[in-house]
This record gives sequence, C-alpha cells and structure tokens, in this order.
Amino acid sequence: MDVARNFQETFGRITPHDSRVFLLLWHALHLILRVLYIAREILSTVESYLITNGLLKAYDHLNLDRVKYLGVVIDSDEARQTSEVIELLEWLSAIGIKKVCLYDREGVLKKSKEVIVERFSSAKLYNDDSVTDPIDSKKQMDFEFVSISDGKEAVAKAANVLFKKYYLDGDTEKPFFTETYLNDALKALGAVEPDPDLLLIYGPARCHLGFPAWRIRYTEMVHMGPLKYKKHGLILKAIHKFTKVKQNYGS
Repeated sequence: MDVARNFQETFGRITPHDSRVFLLLWHALHLILRVLYIAREILSTVESYLITNGLLKAYDHLNLDRVKYLGVVIDSDEARQTSEVIELLEWLSAIGIKKVCLYDREGVLKKSKEVIVERFSSAKLYNDDSVTDPIDSKKQMDFEFVSISDGKEAVAKAANVLFKKYYLDGDTEKPFFTETYLNDALKALGAVEPDPDLLLIYGPARCHLGFPAWRIRYTEMVHMGPLKYKKHGLILKAIHKFTKVKQNYGS
C-alpha cells in the first residue's frame, strides 16, 4: 500500500512538461525497439537466403536420422492458409523429412487433410498400411493430423480406464497415479503415438498451443514466427542445430 501511495504522490507532482518528456522517452524507446526488430528480420532474411542457396556449407548435409518424426504446430488462424501449409510441406519433403505430425488447436488442418494428402501423390496417413509403389517410396511422407480435442479425448478415456480398474472395486488399493499409470492406460487404448523429435511452431505465441503434453517430454521446440513469413533457410538451420545438440535422458 505504501508503494502504491508513494507512486500516486510522485505521479501527482509531475508537471505537464514532465509528462511530455516521459511521452517523448516512450516514443524513443518504441522507435529503438522497432529498429532492432527490423534489423533482426533483415539479418534473418539474409541468413535464410545464404543457407537456401548453399552459400553456408555447414547446412549442406543434414543428419536426418536424428529427425525421424517432425512435429509442426500452426496457429489455427494461420492454418487456414492452405497454400502456405502446402508450401511448407513441400519444403520439408524436399529436405527429406518422411514423417510429419501436423497440429493446430481447432482441427483446421484435419479438415484440410484430403487436400494436403492429395497434393502429395505418394503421401499417406500415419498408420495407413496400404501398399505403396517402391519407386514412390523415396518421396513418401507420412502424415498425422492432431488437434487439442485428441488430447482431451485420450486423457478422458485413460482416466476412465484407471477409474474402472482402481476405484470401482472398493477393496482395491488406491494408488498415487503417476506418469507410468497414464502411459499404461494410453497404451491399452492404443492412443500412444511417437513423440516428435523436433517441433516447429508457427504462430504469434511462443508455446506449443496445447499439443499433447505426454508426447513432447523429450521434444526440442523451436518458434519459427508467423507462417506467412516462413523461410526455407531457417528450417534448415533449426534442423541442423537440433542434430548438433547432445540430449541426455534421465533414467
């Protein structure tokens, strides 16, 4: 309370001239931040251009064995830009990525999956056992489409399994549920899919936007900025940086 009162008293003593000074300082700070942001974007664009055109040799050879499963998180509003999504997937296909998990909160990508899969003639949905021409197998991409509803539904079903197993029988000991119990329940439901090795996040927010938490325990996450400003070179940079990171797993 004393701090708030002192602040109010100090603010009350500020003259109109002082207010103009503060306003000027605020605009100056805002201008400096804008200049720094623009400079960062210019450097990012130049770096992407150099990487894409092979002028930085360190990115010519990627160890894609470290990226067996790539996750792509897209803000739902941006996921409606189907042409941008397809262009991103074409880049990933050209790089050599074989398995991709596409996620957005509202399931926009799910509604577009027929268009996306049709665009990639040799692509198939994840867990699809259909026979593929060996000639096309080198270009094949496996897709998994996920939304936040999948996570909620899977957890609800897993909780129901645990409830029936441990709580319906009054004589059964009630355990303290840990991650192991949840994983066992999810496996019993067949709801356990591979964890992405690397998660590329496109959107304004620097978070995973609700991607199922139990599937990103050891996943490296990289915020890539808005989808419409995506850059091919920065994808190569993110993958290259990930392949050079040493990961230590707990026992």
